[in-house]
Amino acid sequence: MIENPILRGFNPDPSICRVGGDYYIATSTFEWYPGVQIHHSTDLVNWTLISRPLRRPAQLDMRGNPDSCGVWAPCLSHDGQRFWLVYTDVKRFDGAFKDAHNYIVTADRIDGDWSDPTYVTSSGFDPSLFHDDDGRKWFLNMRWNHRGTGTGLNPAHDAFDGIELQEWHPDHGLVGDVTTIFAGSSLGLTEAPHLFKKNGWYYLTVAEGGTGYDHAVTMARSKAITGPYDMHPDIHLLTARFTPDHPLQRVGHGQYVETPDGQGLHTFLCGRPLPGQFCPLGRETGIARIDWHADGWPRLAGGGMAPPVTVDMPAQRRPDLPIHRHFQTRDLPPEFQWLRTPYPERLFTLTGQALRLTGRESLGSFFEQSLIARRQEHLAYSAATTVLADPPNWQRAAGLVTYYNRHKFHAALVTHDPALGRCLSLVSCLGDWPGEALTHHGLYRLPDGPVRIAVQVIGPTQRFRMAIGDAPLAEIGPDLDARIISDEGGRGEHASFTGAFVGMAAMDLTGQGWSADFLHFDYIPAP
Repeated sequence: MIENPILRGFNPDPSICRVGGDYYIATSTFEWYPGVQIHHSTDLVNWTLISRPLRRPAQLDMRGNPDSCGVWAPCLSHDGQRFWLVYTDVKRFDGAFKDAHNYIVTADRIDGDWSDPTYVTSSGFDPSLFHDDDGRKWFLNMRWNHRGTGTGLNPAHDAFDGIELQEWHPDHGLVGDVTTIFAGSSLGLTEAPHLFKKNGWYYLTVAEGGTGYDHAVTMARSKAITGPYDMHPDIHLLTARFTPDHPLQRVGHGQYVETPDGQGLHTFLCGRPLPGQFCPLGRETGIARIDWHADGWPRLAGGGMAPPVTVDMPAQRRPDLPIHRHFQTRDLPPEFQWLRTPYPERLFTLTGQALRLTGRESLGSFFEQSLIARRQEHLAYSAATTVLADPPNWQRAAGLVTYYNRHKFHAALVTHDPALGRCLSLVSCLGDWPGEALTHHGLYRLPDGPVRIAVQVIGPTQRFRMAIGDAPLAEIGPDLDARIISDEGGRGEHASFTGAFVGMAAMDLTGQGWSADFLHFDYIPAP
């Protein structure tokens, strides 16, 4: 059976597409590079990361983008000949403006090279492209209204100024008039439009209620693509806002698809909060069956609006196994990403024996960090690496990091102290914003030799361990608050909506490009 979520750990805003018997889901990657994750499945139960299409400077350059900006809400589609991907690169978070630029790229193969981008518009974010059965293509996005109180179409949240629709042509770009087709329900924060057509009706799916615990999937329909659109009788198709004890919360933002035999399915994003209401795995992707009723409206199979935890399917989920990477090839393992820059050669190389990180700017940088990390996918896990590093001063450091963003991380770093010599520094940024103040947990003298660093995370708590050479790992420092490494940590859920990572980092605050080698990286799920 399907066990929700189907894509675990930071995989939000799922756009689903079926081509024959193959299903593809594209999810947001925000400031992490390469941009957009695309997973593939033939049974809807087991999913494999098959592509990150935005991987060249011409397609995406996020240097300077704030935390939780970058690639928002991609839309993946296939028009019978090739794949289309629409995405936003958001350049500003705080303040009245968003500066959100929307692009389209295409590919003949989902795992091949994608085209350079075609710019479309900057009027808002969360774009999608609808291929109508008459061959015309229509571009949708939410429109951002910066003007102030009372200027937008939805009184609940007037900066979210409705869903706009305009015809788009591959040779001529946007053509014809812009039409605002939907202002949303009274819940507000209306975004993430997706269109599909069934039995002569155009159905519009949107996300509402923000990225937190009021999130919802709302639906409307019209006989004409330009509207007017009538609201679903129940308003929401999927939400957990009325079921606070449900294990899947923050449910919203998804897309409809049908199986080859006509069974309706709808993806959704969700969070799995631990006690104290924090989601260390960020926003994940789930899927639910949809039934069509006599009134022509779709509803969640089984009734209600809260999504199912399990869905019966004729397949068995692959078990979660430990992952051990030894960096003895020239390719970075597929689960790893880095931040913002399209020039990874300045951050790392694979020597055939190690992953060599070139120290760049600090863990607080918006531009160039040497942080190579993977998603946390389990509520309990351990991770470990071995570092070869001999920093000449306290401005250089390398080690293991649990990371959410610039102001939410814990780190165990090999560095140098004038009094101790080579040492391990435990340091955190505990969600302090603005200012990103550091909290220091102590310095530990290191003799010569490779340094093994590990971290164990169990729900709300994490603890670092350390050893030299083949000695047994020993706990160092205090228990650390893993709740900081979550959407709800620091500024809170509406200011942070990506997910937790764990990985390897190197800094050189002199700007001279000092480097450190990492011999392996282990990620071990725990019950």
